[in-house]
Amino acid sequence: MTEAFDAKALLATLTELPGVYRMIDGDGQVLYVGKAKNLRKRLASYFRERHPSPRIALMVAQIASVETTVTRSEAEALLLENNLIKSLAPRYNILFRDDKSYPYIVLTHETYPQLAFFRGTTDRRADYFGPFPSSVAVRESIHLLQKMFRLRTCDNPVFNNRSRPCLLYQIRRCSGPCVGLIDAARYAEDVRLAGMFLQGRQGDVIGSLTELMDQAAARLAFEQAAVHRDQIQSLRQVQEKQYVESGRDGDVDIVAAVAADGLTCVNLAMVRGGRHVGDRPQFPANAADSSPLEVLTAFLYQHYLAHPMPPRILLNLTLPDAEVAESLAAMTAVRVRVGQPRFTVQRIWVEMAEQNASLAITARRVALSRQEARLDELCRTLELDIEPDHEVRIECFDISHTQGESTVASCVVHQGGEMRRGEYRRFNIADIQPGDDCAAIRQAVQRRYERLSAGEGVLPTLVLIDGGSGQVGAAAAALEELGLSHLPLLGVAKGEARKPGLETLVFADARKPLQLPPGHPALHLIQEIRDEAHRFAVAGHRARRGKAGRSSRLDEISGIGPKRRKALIARFGGLQGITDAGVDQLTAVPGISRELAEKIYTALH
Repeated sequence: MTEAFDAKALLATLTELPGVYRMIDGDGQVLYVGKAKNLRKRLASYFRERHPSPRIALMVAQIASVETTVTRSEAEALLLENNLIKSLAPRYNILFRDDKSYPYIVLTHETYPQLAFFRGTTDRRADYFGPFPSSVAVRESIHLLQKMFRLRTCDNPVFNNRSRPCLLYQIRRCSGPCVGLIDAARYAEDVRLAGMFLQGRQGDVIGSLTELMDQAAARLAFEQAAVHRDQIQSLRQVQEKQYVESGRDGDVDIVAAVAADGLTCVNLAMVRGGRHVGDRPQFPANAADSSPLEVLTAFLYQHYLAHPMPPRILLNLTLPDAEVAESLAAMTAVRVRVGQPRFTVQRIWVEMAEQNASLAITARRVALSRQEARLDELCRTLELDIEPDHEVRIECFDISHTQGESTVASCVVHQGGEMRRGEYRRFNIADIQPGDDCAAIRQAVQRRYERLSAGEGVLPTLVLIDGGSGQVGAAAAALEELGLSHLPLLGVAKGEARKPGLETLVFADARKPLQLPPGHPALHLIQEIRDEAHRFAVAGHRARRGKAGRSSRLDEISGIGPKRRKALIARFGGLQGITDAGVDQLTAVPGISRELAEKIYTALH
């Protein structure tokens, strides 16, 4: 502890109510955020002579002040703690950066419901099944459902305008409801059975299909009986292939925390409807000196306050008490059982999750070693002066446009051996000569770093520009104007025929351009970052161009709303037809007065 901090005075003023505490250093930075049932007892545990780990001792030695917030319950404290951890990212809190939403299978509420992939916020306008660990698991399940129940997967605009069945009907993956090849009642029965299958009630589905097959055979409808027979066979094949099967209904999450080679991985495996549908390994930040149990506990709190929680969670480690389950149940209003496996199948699930976590650690260690080697080669080749224990931060810019239209600049960030997608930025470029890439780069660099010149943000170790000497010169001019000319700047000029491996590195200083061998590790790292900047810029440009394509010059005319625009297009077939029409012809459209017709004519000519 620092001399300025008086722990006894702090403890004397604390309450025994539940709440959240924030430990702050001398620079005003939050070191740690925690929750407590009893604030006084919890904080008192930090200020003893001996600490449970060197990490805690180091943190306590930096404390300059402690702020507390009292809550009405421990559940409220848990929610506030989680929000503060995400917003403040304290250096001593274990952090899981899992910003991806989990995908679902959706069955819409329509006369002929659609079976579809869904990612986003759920609502009451459809039935949602999941979540699933990956899009691959969802698409595999949809493929099975198409094969067994032949539900439509097309969107409504396609479905409502079909005049004949599509290819999916021909290959027996759809029953053709778009053209009336199946009545609503039979289709609804298929939807009901698909929902039962997704809930894990395979036995009930087989029983229902068997009954339907017998009924069809009794009335001599042998083709329909054969369809049900094929469905039953497909279901039995699914059950046989599912080598890890619960034998009962329900959803289960399996969470395994494993530490090895200086890394800790939490692997989340999912069982949906009794079927093991895959897993997702995650690596936390700030967990170097934390035990696997501490990491596991942090994951449970952070993950299930942001994602749906199943009624059962299996762990590979024993929690010291029931506090985690009670807190999650109180916060999410879901009755959940949290603990280690009791049955053979559950133990197999946990062992699989642990094995996959170990494999993920091995793969990550290999990837990190490769990234470190490439980064070391880059620093050596470019003669970058890197301070010890300082993470190299590389930011790369690229420009994308179509003949100068809808120009978008991208900036991607590489730090800590990985791409930091949460720190990517795009810039819509305006007020330049169309197609002037140099001016676009200058504007993007200036907008990106104008806050850095005021002392805000993080300085990059290296700035990469996808371009040659012209773009590098424009970026250098922008940095000099901002007082950041000391930042290392490098251009990546494409080689002959834009072939990878023939790039030329263009320096902003007096050094001669450099061409590295195609297999050079430093060049591979530069190419990876450059390609990611290009991908991000192209995606932004396409989105901006698509938005512009969906807009109309009619939208810019006051008095033209959706109804009048629709009436004009219906009458004249499109913008060109409206442009060719005279004032009298425009006036003939319902809702278009002569004054408005003259305004439209003037605006389009």
